[in-house]
Amino acid sequence: MLSLSRTRYSPLIKSSLILLPALWVILLQASAPTASDTKTVTKGTWGGEHTIMKISGKGAEIEFDCAHGQITQPIPVNKRGDFNVMGTFTPEHSGPVLRDENTPPTAARYSGHIEGDTMTLTVSLEKENVGTYELTRGAQPALRKCR
Repeated sequence: MLSLSRTRYSPLIKSSLILLPALWVILLQASAPTASDTKTVTKGTWGGEHTIMKISGKGAEIEFDCAHGQITQPIPVNKRGDFNVMGTFTPEHSGPVLRDENTPPTAARYSGHIEGDTMTLTVSLEKENVGTYELTRGAQPALRKCR
């Protein structure tokens, strides 16, 4: 049986055996996504019929005709332009608001797709779909607050 330790290799083969694994590790690290490679929804105002979404580096504030919502994290977008994050949704109502009235926020899923300056936003609660909205970056909203 021939042992590798006794086999004589040329200096070129020896250096290749050492360099190839090192090169492989370097290439794997270079191709791995980093935090700086992660894209997020463009900051600013996205407006449309019945909603406005104000996006910052920390998340988003969303106003609807008769509700408001909040996302408390940056909104990552994949290479296809899709996003899917959790946030809160708080319904509002018309008429007087009682002094001790406090409507607690409900967990909500904000998902959608961005293509250029157009966003399709779908808002879902645990057991219901609140709605799907088309927003445009920089557009003024058409809100009709129910207050």
